[in-house]
Amino acid sequence: MATKKVTVTIPEDLLDEIRADAAERGLSSYVAEALRYKRDRDRLLELVDWLQEEHGPVSEDERAAALEELEDLDTEHERRRTTGGHHAGEAA
Repeated sequence: MATKKVTVTIPEDLLDEIRADAAERGLSSYVAEALRYKRDRDRLLELVDWLQEEHGPVSEDERAAALEELEDLDTEHERRRTTGGHHAGEAA
């Protein structure tokens, strides 16, 4: 992957914390990962805005149902992680 060197200004205290957290993988990798995360989040927020323009805001009932479904998925992922197994017919 091609890279390009840039100069950015970061508050000194934040830079100290980031350097401590990024020690093994390096500052450049840490910053690139953070920027990708931010870019992806911005794109998701744009999608949410567009969907709300097209279909209206999410109701409290819809939000509660979605959160319940996410909780069920988290529970299933945790079960699979701790047991290490899959049921017959499930993707590995």
